[in-house]
Amino acid sequence: MTTTASTTVHPIPQDAAGRPIRQVHLAAHFPGVNNTSVWSDGKAESQIAFSSFRHFAQNAERGKFDFLFLAEGLRLREQKELIHDLDVVGRPNTLAILAGIAAVTEHIGLVGTLSSTFNEPYELARQLASLDLLSGGRAGWNIVTTSDAFHGENFRRGGFLDPKDRYVRAEEFVAVARALWDGWAPGALAANKDTGEFLSADALTAVDHHGQQFDVKGFGTLPRSPQGHPVIVQAGDSADGRDFASANAEVIFSLHSEFEDGQRFFRDVKGRLPAVGRHPDSLKILPAATFILGDTAAEARERSREVALLQVSPQTAISFLEQLWGTDLGGYDPDGPLPETDPVLADEGVTRGRVRHVADPVAVAKSWRGLAEAEGLSIRDLVIRFAAKHTFVGTPVHVAEQINRHVQEEASDGFVIVGHTNPTGLDEFVDRVIPELQERGVYRTEYEAGATLRETLGLTQ
Repeated sequence: MTTTASTTVHPIPQDAAGRPIRQVHLAAHFPGVNNTSVWSDGKAESQIAFSSFRHFAQNAERGKFDFLFLAEGLRLREQKELIHDLDVVGRPNTLAILAGIAAVTEHIGLVGTLSSTFNEPYELARQLASLDLLSGGRAGWNIVTTSDAFHGENFRRGGFLDPKDRYVRAEEFVAVARALWDGWAPGALAANKDTGEFLSADALTAVDHHGQQFDVKGFGTLPRSPQGHPVIVQAGDSADGRDFASANAEVIFSLHSEFEDGQRFFRDVKGRLPAVGRHPDSLKILPAATFILGDTAAEARERSREVALLQVSPQTAISFLEQLWGTDLGGYDPDGPLPETDPVLADEGVTRGRVRHVADPVAVAKSWRGLAEAEGLSIRDLVIRFAAKHTFVGTPVHVAEQINRHVQEEASDGFVIVGHTNPTGLDEFVDRVIPELQERGVYRTEYEAGATLRETLGLTQ
């Protein structure tokens, strides 16, 4: 399957027709900072206490997940100039959490979301190298690009980064970080007590970078980790984002979880790799996926509806609609029809701190009204359709079969699994779905001893 740290090469399993059986890759997403998480559930615990992160990480490692994944909010979201308390708010610093998790786990990868806009490459490269080195090569960096003034008000860059420059800055940021990480040659630390030589000759290469975004001169401060440098993860979906991913990313955290949509995205992004000299296996595509399990299909559908109603309360339904409409809709009945007025196209709407994922709100509102009228959907019903539609709903056997189908038919390389409660939301998945995948021979039963995150993911260099 992969080449391990000890260079043992395992034969690639094949199906009855002699075709390679693709292995499923799974990551675990810590829930929160949106309505995916049902914080009112009786099993839900703290979003801040380290005990929650420890349970989440150790359970994901019990399920032999490739890596755990933390999102990060740099500022509390606001709705109508008030803290948006229907989101889960507040989260300790990502790198601090991952450092703590590294100490209570052995194998699972540690991926954190960190902005290329509101950080500087020398400092962040050093912080990520520290995590990678101390964890034995298990670190990953999910690069996010940010250009909105709301977040920028608290940083030196302010809000003046033009949106078209966000990937320009990210490209240069990654180039500088890699130069710092690669500045230490393998085996640079001689530490020869007999000769007194600590660093090997020509062990370090200085960085002397002067570009549009950064001026950096000096040496990286840390030797290479067992995997060389952290795994690069990226979630952008625009044309610029896809180009950036094809040139730089090793994992894409994708929005394309529907089967045919996933196949189109898979072909598009993987098809860009040869032009930049990369092999298709040097990049894994992992869409986000939610799940609801039941002993029968009917039970799973019923549970899915119950959870969706918890995820989209009447207040949440109205606030979700306000994000598209850009205006106060507090007077509307969540169980009534959608507004007949069009969205307000303003730079600052009622919601601050969310990315507006639609280029033409008026067109989207028109299509939503048409769907609601055709199917008799209320505001809340429609929001559930778009904001709480669970990716996989069914028995553990059905869910495992669907995940495997996506991977074998190249709609993805696996999934980033998101539970709806914290920190126990993945427990049932680990207990009931993972064994089904293992039984099909498409998912590991043990980690490779001493494997880095890059090796666990099966990434080619």
